[in-house]
Amino acid sequence: MSLIEIRALSKSYETGGEQVAALRDVNLSIERGEFASVMGPSGSGKSTLLTILGGLSHPTEGEVRVDDISIYGLPLEKLADFRREYVGFVFQSFQLIPYLTVVENVMLPLSITDTPNQEQHKIADRLLGRIGLTGKGGRLPDQLSGGEQERVAIARALVNSPPLLLADEPTGNLDSKMGKEIMELFKVLNDEGQTIVMVTHNPENMAFSTRTIRLRDGRLE
Repeated sequence: MSLIEIRALSKSYETGGEQVAALRDVNLSIERGEFASVMGPSGSGKSTLLTILGGLSHPTEGEVRVDDISIYGLPLEKLADFRREYVGFVFQSFQLIPYLTVVENVMLPLSITDTPNQEQHKIADRLLGRIGLTGKGGRLPDQLSGGEQERVAIARALVNSPPLLLADEPTGNLDSKMGKEIMELFKVLNDEGQTIVMVTHNPENMAFSTRTIRLRDGRLE
């Protein structure tokens, strides 16, 4: 059974009184343990696909199944549970809370769970060590480099041990050296079994993934 099954997926928006099709009749399967790069020109539907996969945007038509759960058939509160349990998000802009320390940022997704605070701290510290930030948990985000901030964002996305990691242009705000370091980290995570779907505009990032999905005008090429 594939981790992700997408069938006849379409998504339209209304802009200025006109209907704009972001995705058109997309059919796609992604296996557990895949590292899929989603590429295509601006406006091709890449980020729309990612937000739908993450349970953040209802499709206009079609079905999305993750771990055989029809996610848009769930009530809203169950959809929120799905996002918390199944999906980790990594964004281009990091989206760290500036007044929280690194370890507190990583712990954030655990704050709505029953995990005791001391255990939350241990989990976050362990993840920071895993991504090469041992000893930096007490710093604020602006005391880190861009690449280090992205690593914190990745640790935060992984803290609930989600089956699926979704990354939207994770190297977009980084120089080539830092970007390569982040991609190497993704490769290590994937080698350990993490399923990753990443939107990227950078062809060099394809070399780190196991599969490339190309979109144009909302359709799979």
